[in-house]
Amino acid sequence: MTFWINLVGYQSVWFLLVRGAAQAHLALPLLAGAVFVLGQLLTSQHPSRDARLLVAALLMGLLVDGVAASTGWLDYASRVPAWPPQGAPVWILMLWACFATTIPRSLSVLRSRPWLAALAGGLGAPMSYLAAARGWGAVQVSSWPGLPWIAACWALALPLLGALSQYDARRDESSRT
Repeated sequence: MTFWINLVGYQSVWFLLVRGAAQAHLALPLLAGAVFVLGQLLTSQHPSRDARLLVAALLMGLLVDGVAASTGWLDYASRVPAWPPQGAPVWILMLWACFATTIPRSLSVLRSRPWLAALAGGLGAPMSYLAAARGWGAVQVSSWPGLPWIAACWALALPLLGALSQYDARRDESSRT
């Protein structure tokens, strides 16, 4: 059940945030994202482990989308608020936070398969950004170097997040014995 709640919840929040960014109405979508993340943390069997993963994902989002925003490789519909200024918009950082909750739940199969995680990140992320661009107008993506940047970063980010999640799980297990 956790798998499905996480999968459907994440997809719902993705839709709300992308639509909200495209229409410059972010208050409710950001609240929905925060409630989703909080709900995932409160119902987690390992909240501190999930919180570390969330922080790692946010740092990656600051780098990946911050560089893309500041260089103009991606042009976000709702650029403000952003952190840092001219960096990653808050709504995209919320997506990174929500995505972090999928690693130990609905995407847990990728944790022990870095090659599959790299493939999923390298192909799935550009398709997601293009869906947000073409379907909703939440972002404009330059074919070069925007799409290759997103593909390369996500091909690295998803295996790294999976490895961190797996490392934390092993570390917690070894500390119990």
